Amino acid sequence: MQPVDQSFPGFSGARVIVTGGTRGIGAGIARGFLRAGGRVLVCARNEPADGARPPVADGRTAAFTRADVRDPDQVRQLIAAGVDLFGGVDVAISNAGGSPPAEAATASPRFHARVIELNLIAPLHVAQGANEVMQDQPEGGSIIMIGSVSGTRPSPGTAAYGAAKAGLHHLVTSLAIEWGPRVRVNTVVPGFVATESSAGHYGDAVGLAAVAATVPLRRMATPDDVADACLFLASPRAAYVSGACLTLHGGGERPAFQTAGQPPSH
Repeated sequence: MQPVDQSFPGFSGARVIVTGGTRGIGAGIARGFLRAGGRVLVCARNEPADGARPPVADGRTAAFTRADVRDPDQVRQLIAAGVDLFGGVDVAISNAGGSPPAEAATASPRFHARVIELNLIAPLHVAQGANEVMQDQPEGGSIIMIGSVSGTRPSPGTAAYGAAKAGLHHLVTSLAIEWGPRVRVNTVVPGFVATESSAGHYGDAVGLAAVAATVPLRRMATPDDVADACLFLASPRAAYVSGACLTLHGGGERPAFQTAGQPPSH
């Protein structure tokens, strides 16, 4: 079956904010909404490196503002920038996040606190600011948080990150109840995603291929895959979807016991 190559309906002129939107998954999400006709504001802690432009698609460029979403004051300025640029906010996507690997036994308390702050508390700040604007809009709005399968299964080496992402999934279920019916709140939960920084996580081309081979669909996700999931959740096609986690992992991971004791394949 071939994918349908057409934009989702309802995004012409849509007002969209994507945090961490200058590279990787966030840039892919920004490009997806630009292609669908949306007006997009992206943020990051720093200006795009080496004079790089913000995301571009179909001849349209996202606006950019600096913001560290761990700082509530900067989040308020981010939301205000979106309102100033577009006159409101229809879609807010919390994508900024991540964590370097660290052993839980030896990582400092400050390290753990900062990881949880970025991956759980910061999305709450962004959601609060967006909700305040959306509740006063006749059409309401859609808030989407980018989670991780690290929050649904053990995450050795990134325990604080996995715990924060697990909390994010639960946060969405509560906000959907508190903020409905005007605002819908959902999570996209990616598995392995191939981005420009994948080699730092999975190794060279051989390592990437080995990781992809563990996925039932035999490939890693792309930022465009994540963008399409966000487009669906923000669209009228998902008008009755709120408090949901849309898992995007290509079929998941085979249970380890099924291959225990088997010789490696060549």
